[in-house]
Amino acid sequence: MAIALAATVILPSACPVASNTAPAYWSPPLGNVPWQWEIGHPLSLTSTSDMGTGATLPNGQPAPNPVVYDIDGILNPASTVTSLHAAGDHVICYIEVGSAGSYYTAAQEGTATTYYAQLQAAGALGAKVSGYPEEYLDIGNPQTVTIIENMISQQCRQKGFDAVETDIDESYTDTTGFQLTKAIEEQYMTTLANYMHGIGLGWIIKNPDDTGDSYAADMASLADGVLTEQCNQYGTCNHLSAYQGHKAVFNAEYNLPTSSFCPADIAAGFNGALFNVNLDGGRQPCS
Repeated sequence: MAIALAATVILPSACPVASNTAPAYWSPPLGNVPWQWEIGHPLSLTSTSDMGTGATLPNGQPAPNPVVYDIDGILNPASTVTSLHAAGDHVICYIEVGSAGSYYTAAQEGTATTYYAQLQAAGALGAKVSGYPEEYLDIGNPQTVTIIENMISQQCRQKGFDAVETDIDESYTDTTGFQLTKAIEEQYMTTLANYMHGIGLGWIIKNPDDTGDSYAADMASLADGVLTEQCNQYGTCNHLSAYQGHKAVFNAEYNLPTSSFCPADIAAGFNGALFNVNLDGGRQPCS
């Protein structure tokens, strides 16, 4: 959905002053950016596990506390985002843009009808996602774009998040039930990225290295950072070369000991950490 630009204002002096500057949006910085990823339940600001504090580095030294939190955009209220901001932290809004499950109630979403029900009514639900109670989305459907943009606005922008992590944003390589291609995916994510930027949100692309083609590099100019899972375990970190040294890279590993992947992540400038696969608290950061 295109963002309408504000009209030019003509002052009495007849000098036109354009007021179409897009809002500023946050991009995570390069360098060591301690982070926490907790999307299993609403973040508890008093839980050391949820907050990822008190962790230790692989060398046994105390780890820096997180300064970036990636949390569920629907389960967490605006007050949580405000509290994290008050502590000087930045907050990323986790949402799904390529699939949908009936995980939330309308009351949790603050909507008359859940996004899942809206997508279902739009005929946008396709094949089941393997291992999860959700369906892929028809990302070529204009109604899908509208519903997802509304979700981004209502759950991420209105709650004051700094950026959005778009999960399932590389579904064209899966069996979705739709005839999706890389070109369709790139058009969809370009539309969403421009929308996010237009309302003052950064974009954190998710797992672009999984596709094994040019998708990651193609989207690098639009993405403000990348979150990858298990790129060391599956040998896909090299597909993030377009981001390395240019955009912040957050890497989550689940099955490898920190001793086996942290040296490579640190050398590459990645913000690597070991998490439990449920992402319900705790972390073991590399640096």
